[in-house]
Amino acid sequence: MGGRMSGTASGAPRRQRADAVANRARVLAAAREVFTERGGRASLNEVAKRAAVGPGTVYRHFPTLQALLVDLVRGDVERVCQRGRELATHEDPDTGLRIWLREFAAHACAMQGLLAAQLAVEFAPGDGNALAACHDALVATAGELLDRSKRSGTTPPTVDAPDLLRLVNAIAWASQQAPDDTDLIDRLLAISLGVGAARPQPSGSL
Repeated sequence: MGGRMSGTASGAPRRQRADAVANRARVLAAAREVFTERGGRASLNEVAKRAAVGPGTVYRHFPTLQALLVDLVRGDVERVCQRGRELATHEDPDTGLRIWLREFAAHACAMQGLLAAQLAVEFAPGDGNALAACHDALVATAGELLDRSKRSGTTPPTVDAPDLLRLVNAIAWASQQAPDDTDLIDRLLAISLGVGAARPQPSGSL
């Protein structure tokens, strides 16, 4: 009898854990849809409705919008940083930096520019901000590419990584205001950056 009770008791927590994992995955999938559609106008309550769960379920897993956002973009940020590590060996330091900044701008445009707006926040060391680690990883990647461009390319020594990312975030935001202008990011980068940024190549060119 004791064994049967033990099995029942141990089965309930396992089912609860499985339900919690399934709910969390459903919330993340719904959040990506809602943020992509509505950007900064999205709310956790709207995510809960899309995921077909109660608001309490969303808040239990993600107490703030930033906590939810960082869970969505953590993998994306790692991929952007990995791309930066690859480009750190590019034969032309200016080109490597320019390519990465263009890819970072595309990343910042995700979710209707919501990520760009969140990453534009000034993060104080140790303030516990949910996006601080993502922000720090991106700044470190930009810094590595920037230092290389300063040493062997054309970037002025006074440019620093946080300011450069603020600039590209602003370019990403501007591109969101003109979604039909597909070349706007490239043009603004070419105007803004003294790092060998070039205009986009005509279609079909090598």
